[in-house]
Amino acid sequence: MAFDYLKHMTCGVDKHALFDELMMTYGRDVWNYAYFITKRKELAEDISQDVFVKAYEHLDSFRGGSSIKSWLLSITRNTALDYLKTAWMRRVQLFPSWFRQDFQRSAESEWFGSEEKNRIWSLVLELPRKQREVLILFAHYRLSMKEIAELLDISEGTVKSRLHRARQSVGSSLSENAEERSERL
Repeated sequence: MAFDYLKHMTCGVDKHALFDELMMTYGRDVWNYAYFITKRKELAEDISQDVFVKAYEHLDSFRGGSSIKSWLLSITRNTALDYLKTAWMRRVQLFPSWFRQDFQRSAESEWFGSEEKNRIWSLVLELPRKQREVLILFAHYRLSMKEIAELLDISEGTVKSRLHRARQSVGSSLSENAEERSERL
């Protein structure tokens, strides 16, 4: 039974304790990935809740063929895409919000860091969804090419191609922005 695999990993902890641990460990990753797909804070929160409900209901069906993180991100992706397919979501455009920051830095450091981060994130969020998704899974979640291919149900070659195009697009946009800034000075 697949749940025995999870029990073995958690030294026999009960399902509720395992679920709590999954939420504490992967909750932020699930929320961020939902946000990266939808670009909507409130929707990412709804999706995250749905993902963990689905995960709880299907804990016993996890077979260990992938990492738990990949499994949860796969559920997140499918749930987010289902949300985006609904007629209501196609008609309503919500305004995006920016990420929360959980640490303190000097005001100057904060300003320069946040400006750079915001610029990069806005470039990443402007990418087509397929490129954005592969870039986020690789760079932010540190999944392997194979894990990304399995999660997205595409070939590793397609993953490499999308990743290359995403990097190229962000890199060229950063170069253009840097040239524009230096011309203004």
